[in-house]
Amino acid sequence: MYVFRGFKRKIVQQKFLISVVGATAVGKTEIAIRLAKYFQTEVVSADSRQFFKELSIGTAKPTLAEMQGVPHHLVDNLSITQNYSATDFERDALAILEKLFANKDIAILVGGSGLYCKALWEGFDDIPDVPETIRKQVIEMYQEKGLSFLQSELQKWDEVYFRQVDIQNPQRLMRALEVCYATGKPFSSFRRAKKTQRNFQNIKIGLERPRQELYERINQRMDLMLSQGLLQEAQSLYSYKMHNALQTVGYREIFRYLEGKQDWENTIRLLKQNSRHYAKRQITWFKKDTEITWFHPSQWIEILQFIEQRIEQLRSLQ
Repeated sequence: MYVFRGFKRKIVQQKFLISVVGATAVGKTEIAIRLAKYFQTEVVSADSRQFFKELSIGTAKPTLAEMQGVPHHLVDNLSITQNYSATDFERDALAILEKLFANKDIAILVGGSGLYCKALWEGFDDIPDVPETIRKQVIEMYQEKGLSFLQSELQKWDEVYFRQVDIQNPQRLMRALEVCYATGKPFSSFRRAKKTQRNFQNIKIGLERPRQELYERINQRMDLMLSQGLLQEAQSLYSYKMHNALQTVGYREIFRYLEGKQDWENTIRLLKQNSRHYAKRQITWFKKDTEITWFHPSQWIEILQFIEQRIEQLRSLQ
């Protein structure tokens, strides 16, 4: 149980969002649940793949047993047939936090989807809606022509955003191109330059491991997913493969196997390789944020000490 230390009653209403971020398989779920139990609060997920009910094995979604009775929000809240953006996430997460903060001083955010975390932390751009026909057209182009085509198209349409975006992330490229095609304007022209002020304080915790240690965990997790039935899960979703939710590591590779474009041995190799590449991109994204303080997941005591000290510092400024 958490007891605030030395804080005057008149400032007890200040609210804090503790964000736990980092690469896939680093150990975010365990730390977030421990923090939620310690502070007697709840968890909001910022994992863009765990939103979808139909995706379980391939997204390493926490089980009920792993959640240890801690309420998790924005997990299993959508179907893969629904389109969901960072703007939608910002709206939904803020509504959840408003309810949580009515009775609690602290909430936990956990996830590795940097764009969604950023949307909640800072506010997101007012991006126009895109017709479904254009969205499907962009996905089909990616399926037929590959990542290099998306990269060259975006560079032609929006040189500014091309220099900023992770050009190895097909979902980010497709999202930008959708907007370009739908509006005839560069995606960067809709991006907001100023951060939105929130009515809560943000304490950002990053989890990291030595690269070889992390990569071994990623490989082990993929072996576990395969033993749990990832192939069968992907087979059951094959008819939905053109939806945005399935343009992701863990499913794309198996879809190519099901289409006879590669053998099973090569599919397993690519599943692990692309997961490691995904982790590397996540690390690169979060390392750009100088407000994140980094810990190894084994440093539980240090994490707690940092959070309590940071809360005390922020409260003393009020």
